[in-house]
This record gives sequence, structure tokens and C-alpha cells, in this order.
Amino acid sequence: MMATAGELRVFIPEGSADTVRVVDPQTGKDLGRIEGILAVHGLAGSPNSKYLVAGSYAEVDRDAAMAAVKPADVSGDEHAAHHAKPAERIGPQDAGISLLSVLDAETGTLVRRIEVPGVVHHVAISPDGRTAVATHPANDGVSIVDLTSLELVAWVPTGVMPNYAVFGTDPGVVYVSNAGNGTISEVDLDRAIVRRNLLAGDEPEHLVISPDSKRVLVADAGNGTVIELEISSGQELRRFEIGGEIHGLDLSEDGARLLVAAKESDRIVAIDLGTGGLESASLAPVPYHLTTIPGADSVIVSSRDEPKVWVVDATSLSVLREIRIEGEGHQMVVRPAS
Repeated sequence: MMATAGELRVFIPEGSADTVRVVDPQTGKDLGRIEGILAVHGLAGSPNSKYLVAGSYAEVDRDAAMAAVKPADVSGDEHAAHHAKPAERIGPQDAGISLLSVLDAETGTLVRRIEVPGVVHHVAISPDGRTAVATHPANDGVSIVDLTSLELVAWVPTGVMPNYAVFGTDPGVVYVSNAGNGTISEVDLDRAIVRRNLLAGDEPEHLVISPDSKRVLVADAGNGTVIELEISSGQELRRFEIGGEIHGLDLSEDGARLLVAAKESDRIVAIDLGTGGLESASLAPVPYHLTTIPGADSVIVSSRDEPKVWVVDATSLSVLREIRIEGEGHQMVVRPAS
């Protein structure tokens, strides 16, 4: 049975505050915070995973990182067992170390820290809940993490400045936008290879896959354009001109509309995917990340310039409530409450 908005929790990475805020989207009530996640930016969850995976947009010294997160009542050996260091270095040998934090989605408890090569931008979890993928823009590739063993298992070079990762219905394939060379890489996770690249404007960033997994919608960020591609052929089907720099996007729950954060023009824009028509409403300042709230016909949108998020009606585009946070709201996750 689908959860209603009152049975949901929104997890909001608070960036420079080094925390993840948990709120009730129906009331705006603060449900707590997960602390101690340095420069948290990427965050992913899945209905089929008991975990959240948080990425740090900063490099760390391994020994210092371990000391910072070691509880006082846990021995060094016990703590090291929960901080996964690959037996052999996976990924670029000259890359710095960053961390993926695996969290219990119900309690927010840290389960494991996993070392990955270089800062993490965004994170995705496969629909079967078995795999996490993290993008590393400074090192031009993605990390693949097995969420059964909680280990880094592969590195895949994709393209210049990989930004966002998204799954369709196939848990073995992830799509990665490469903002530095205008492509989307189709990554085969079992083989740990890029099967092909799709052309996608000049600066592809955030992505969303259609419910039938036949199309991908791409934020060509600097051009202020959303591009719709047919996945099977790579053919460009349509372009939607938003204007100014854009950022986050997500589908309405019924898949009929695409909601877009028009960052530069201080608007939220709704694209009717049936007619191609656009509607917009003011949303200031600087709407940023955007995530649909299931069962509520609404979306949650963060501001890049102020420590707050808005809950916005997905049909009327009116602001339902404003929630204060700390830091900056980045890649948000909505999950059913326990």
C-alpha cells in the first residue's frame, strides 16, 4: 500500500552543516538530524533498500576520518571493521579519498564508511536495493558499491565531469550525465563498462527516467533547456526551453508532468509531457534541488542561497509551506516512515 504524505519522511542533506535533516513533509515538523557527515551533498535511497547512502563532497585524510567517527565505547579493531578500505586500490591511483556513509534508513545510525576515489557529487541506489553508484566529477568516473557486502567493488570511467546518476527499471544499468562533454553514459554494472554514450546538449546534469524506462529527460543546465531522449536509439525527441540556468527536476507521481527548478530566473516550471506546454510560478531565491513527494501531489525544493526548502503543490505550483534548515539543501530522499 502506498504511503500518504503524513506517513513519509524527507531526508535533506545540509551541505556545509555536515548533517542530514529529517522532516515531515505534511507538517514541516523537524524529526531529527543525522550528524557527522562531512560536506554531505549526494544522498540516495530506495524502497527496496534498508539503507540510505550519503556522499561527501570533500576529500579526507583516512586516519583523521576514522578518528572523527569512532564512538568512545568501540575498540579500534571493531571500528575499523565498519570503515571499509578496499584490499587493493580501486579507481584512479592518484585520486584522493572521500567517503560514502551507509546509514540505517529507519534509525539514521551509521552502518559503514566506505572509501571511494575522490569527492562524491550525487548518489543513486538500484531499484532492487543491491547496488549504489556515486559520481566523481574530479576523476571522470563512478564508483560501484555492493550494498550486500558494503564494499566498493568497481570503478567505471564515464566521461568528463560526471554529475548525476539515475536508474530505470533495470537494476543492472545506470545512466550517468557527463557535464563536461555533453553525454550520458549507459553503464553496465555487471561488466563495469560503458556500453554506449548518448549525446545530450552541452552541460547535462540532473536526469530522470520515464516510468516505462523508454525516455530520459535531461537538464542541460547552462543552456536552460530540458532535453528528452529516446533511450533505445539515443534520438533527441524534444527540447523544452526554460531560460536561464536550471538545476533539479523530477516527474510528477503520475508521470504526466516534469517539474523543473529554474535556478537563475527564480521560478518553478511544470512541463506537460503530453502537450509540451509550460507553466511557471515564482519561487525565490534560487530554487535548486527538487524531489517529488509520493501520495501528496507535491514536490520539495531547496534554495541554493538561503537555508530553507519549500513544499510546492505540483499542480498549482503554489507554495504549501516553507521549512527552515541549516547549510544548503542538496539531493533529497523521500521514504515511508516506520
